[in-house]
Amino acid sequence: MKIEKAKASDATSIQQLINHFVSQDDVLPRALSEIYENIRDFFVVREGNQVIACAGLHIDWIDLAEIKSLAAIEEDQHQGIGSSLVQACLNEAKELGITTVYCLTRRRSFFEKQGFHLVDKMELPRKVWGDCYRCPKFPDCDASALIYHI
Repeated sequence: MKIEKAKASDATSIQQLINHFVSQDDVLPRALSEIYENIRDFFVVREGNQVIACAGLHIDWIDLAEIKSLAAIEEDQHQGIGSSLVQACLNEAKELGITTVYCLTRRRSFFEKQGFHLVDKMELPRKVWGDCYRCPKFPDCDASALIYHI
């Protein structure tokens, strides 16, 4: 398995992968234009020319970044791909001098296994709620907020 930074040509595959999991309530939908605008955030795993897994590290502030849009095709889940993508995001955050990485997720146990710790959502800066208005559950959020200190 090789983790690489995404290329602009991966945007459509990333969107298709992410949006497959939207119906399962695992991730927020992403418009293709948003993926292009943030393509530098994404890491991908490819099988041939097809993206089979992705994750984004989105920088919010000097010391804060979010892991978002973590997804892997179902037949490749439970093989360590998600963990490897999270580690790639954490490594990049460290290289960039970011000290805190967070996620908003319904897969709390997965992120706890990666070393993230549960926090009260209200402890996070208000800036992190920028994507929430697109969530069908807004404002009644059922996601857990977890952080990782580097």
